[in-house]
Amino acid sequence: MFKGSKVRYEKIALIGIGNIMFHDEGLGAYLVKYIEKNYHIPENLTVVEGGTLGFSLMTYYQEFDKVIIVGTASKKGDVGSIYSESSEEVMAQSTTRQTANEVEITMMLEICSFHEDMGEVQLISMVPEDISEVRNGLTDSVLSHMPKLVEATLEELENSGISLHRSFCRSTSFETIIEEYANPKMSDYN
Repeated sequence: MFKGSKVRYEKIALIGIGNIMFHDEGLGAYLVKYIEKNYHIPENLTVVEGGTLGFSLMTYYQEFDKVIIVGTASKKGDVGSIYSESSEEVMAQSTTRQTANEVEITMMLEICSFHEDMGEVQLISMVPEDISEVRNGLTDSVLSHMPKLVEATLEELENSGISLHRSFCRSTSFETIIEEYANPKMSDYN
């Protein structure tokens, strides 16, 4: 799907962004929860549900060798189309960014690019169906494309020197992740 050479990084952050209150906007948050539940996470990988943390995510750009951000794209294309862009490509297209997350990511990249200690940043995004309706969960069309987004994310991690291995003792579906995450119960916190 995406071409790249394998490079080994010491510290990698995988950040899923998006507001789960706006339907498909939360796909990045659901993706990282899915990976946390279904894969063994090595010590050099930090998985972050970045949700709507915005500018507070900027510290990851400076503290990690590589940051992989997963979220929605406002690009033209069919629902479920997946794009992978470097920080340079993201900044070059800053005038075409339409969502709050895209604008914040671009601004953070521009600010951090002035610092020498910024890690490599890769943005993996999917074209959503609906990011305006106030509703927890994903549309059926986006949900059907989530396995492709997992595959693209695992491939980027592999190109970064991290091979995630599926946990055989448990398997949690996206539907379960969405239900638990979008509709938390007090018993989940005890």
